[in-house]
Amino acid sequence: MDFAFDARTEELSARLLAFMDAYVYPAEAVAEEQRAALASPWDTPAVVEELKAEARRQGLWNLFLPDAEYGAGLTNLQYAPLAEITGRSPQLAPTATNCAAPDTGNMEVLAQFGDEQQKKQWLEPLLAGEIRSAFAMTEPEVASSDATNITTYIRRDGDEYVITGRKWYISGAMDPNCKIFIVMGKTDPDGADIRRQQSMILVPRDTPGVTVKRAMQVFGYEDHYHGGHAEVIFDQARVPVSNLIGEEGGGFAIAQARLGPGRIHHCMRLIGMAERAIELMCRRAVSRTAFGKALAQQGVVHNWIADARVQVEQLRLLVLKTAWLMDTAGNRGAHTEIQAIKIATPRAVVEIIDRAIQLHGAGGVSQDFPLAELYAAARTLMIADGPDEVHQRSLARRELKRYL
Repeated sequence: MDFAFDARTEELSARLLAFMDAYVYPAEAVAEEQRAALASPWDTPAVVEELKAEARRQGLWNLFLPDAEYGAGLTNLQYAPLAEITGRSPQLAPTATNCAAPDTGNMEVLAQFGDEQQKKQWLEPLLAGEIRSAFAMTEPEVASSDATNITTYIRRDGDEYVITGRKWYISGAMDPNCKIFIVMGKTDPDGADIRRQQSMILVPRDTPGVTVKRAMQVFGYEDHYHGGHAEVIFDQARVPVSNLIGEEGGGFAIAQARLGPGRIHHCMRLIGMAERAIELMCRRAVSRTAFGKALAQQGVVHNWIADARVQVEQLRLLVLKTAWLMDTAGNRGAHTEIQAIKIATPRAVVEIIDRAIQLHGAGGVSQDFPLAELYAAARTLMIADGPDEVHQRSLARRELKRYL
């Protein structure tokens, strides 16, 4: 296993770090001020569009996409440290570089499974950052951690499909620039093979019968920068048969192909969030005094900082190993490691951010520091893209097979 970064990775990392220092971090407070003055909280602050233009000018654009025809053509191992850097400012940096979920996963789906017309109509404007998108799978009425439970029905009617169902926590859907949904539903709900019942289909936002009902909060946050997390109703929404992605019954396989890279991207960014929390923790420790001495001289603070550094170094090695395996053995060859990082990374990062919050006292839970929002995002990822328990179940079964 070789985790050494090549010259291109080193060069992009240096450029991205400089971009973060010169543009992204200064824009965090500006974006908040501009958002407060907008007519709608879901509109995009002007500074975000300025960041996107600058990132594109600098060639820091679509770094996530391994297909050189559409993206930067980086391997997972090359992209890993770059995603970590953007994770230090998760509200702005991924969007600024056009590397924000759920658009990244949707672009990967369209690049890998879309036909030429679908790519021209939807992939090209997504790659250009002209529109946003959403991925509609999770449903409130069923345990969506088991994707075979979904009840949204995609029924063929002549040259059209009719979509009926209720989705929620559909990331990005509150953004008025979200123009397209990739919807997962059942085209064959009574099929014998439960993993061939589902299909994926493109549903434009302005399709009659599509209603973006409300924004769902996440620990009290509405996540404006990523377009919120909406409840969406599909009430006999009709789209052409040509909007089907791939073939009928291929939805489950497409979802698995989409979620593998998505999970490692989340873990990469989570490490960046942990690094930001450690930095804030150290700065706070050397600037505050309690009970006659600096917080940095308190033994318990030493333990928190040391443990956080050990955890981050361990996580980074596991994520880099996973990225290397995905590049050399494919997603299937890295299945165990993908599940391992999905279990370990959010759990550890939540713990690190929690310590940073504790060190900041009241400031840690306030809007004056990013820690509370980082905590909410990290904690949510213990549920998103498959809850930890689902991955633990699968991982344990694979281990046990060797002894049966």
